[in-house]
Formats: sequence, C-alpha cells, structure tokens
Amino acid sequence: MYYLCFDCGKRVEYEQTKVKVRCPYCGGKILYKDRRTVMKIKAR
Repeated sequence: MYYLCFDCGKRVEYEQTKVKVRCPYCGGKILYKDRRTVMKIKAR
C-alpha cells in the first residue's frame, strides 16, 4: 500500500509513514491514497 504526496506527487510507501506522516522527498504533510477507479455504466 502506498500514498501520494499532495505537494510533489511522489509515491510514499506505508512503512515510511509509521514514524511520521511527512513526505520523505519534500517534507509535505498532506498524503492521500490514489483512488482512480473508473466505473463504466451502460445507459439504456
């Protein structure tokens, strides 16, 4: 499992967030899960 940094957009592994919730690359405090699931609905 991983998170994305809101500031720099890099992937942050879950293990890196156990100590402190900051991006190890830029120091950003906002991390979020990538939830880009596309659902196609067929219209009738």
